Amino acid sequence: MVDPMRYTHLGRTGLTVSRICLGTMNFGPETDEPTSFSIMDAGSEAGINFFDTANVYGRSKGRGATEEIVGRWGYGAYHNESDRKRTEAAARGQCGQPVLINRGPNGGVMMYLADSAQLQELNLKGSPSGKNYIGPPGPAGGGQDREIVSFDGRTLVLRWMNPEVATRYGTGVYVRCAPEGMARSSRPH
Repeated sequence: MVDPMRYTHLGRTGLTVSRICLGTMNFGPETDEPTSFSIMDAGSEAGINFFDTANVYGRSKGRGATEEIVGRWGYGAYHNESDRKRTEAAARGQCGQPVLINRGPNGGVMMYLADSAQLQELNLKGSPSGKNYIGPPGPAGGGQDREIVSFDGRTLVLRWMNPEVATRYGTGVYVRCAPEGMARSSRPH
């Protein structure tokens, strides 16, 4: 029997991460995309939700090659929880034109805020209540933040904190894309 994954808080952020971090430095230059995705899938199956990547990884393939493999996501959104599974399947279908979530210049993630046409660097933020958020600088749970509802290494679910924005955009589902030319099967939750 395998011991269950253990989790801890990441520094003072309040973010809950697996005690084991999956290094991705060789994804791209040494490890091809299909094998890289198999490794990430195995890590997710084991409960790892903490992936190490950096914009300098990629050597011969070019700086940032590793982040491009890890950072490709299909996107969908739903308004009713009963639509979540259907939305996850639809998000997988969007991998032909994936959303790229890359590292920002200061270590955050580059994503869009509501009603913005420009990528902005957002931070991962933990709160004393144990909830985690992605948003611009400021206290966790602010009006422009998205709560991280769940993340299992393959599927990231984000809920807008501003109720009016949540009504318009719904709850976002990001599904990690498979390598080009390969289908990603959904795993039971």
